[in-house]
Amino acid sequence: MADDLHARYMQASDAWRTHRKGCDPCRSGRHCPAGAPLFERFARLQDAYTQRLRRR
Repeated sequence: MADDLHARYMQASDAWRTHRKGCDPCRSGRHCPAGAPLFERFARLQDAYTQRLRRR
């Protein structure tokens, strides 16, 4: 499960970064309608992954 979580976290990170590169609102911290869910997924998975690392 940890490997799956890490893979999903990395995929979400890549999707968010790719979107952010071409989106002025997202680069400035004001998420656009397309970027908001990408950022939320990335942040949620990042939190879950770091929580798992802390428990070890």
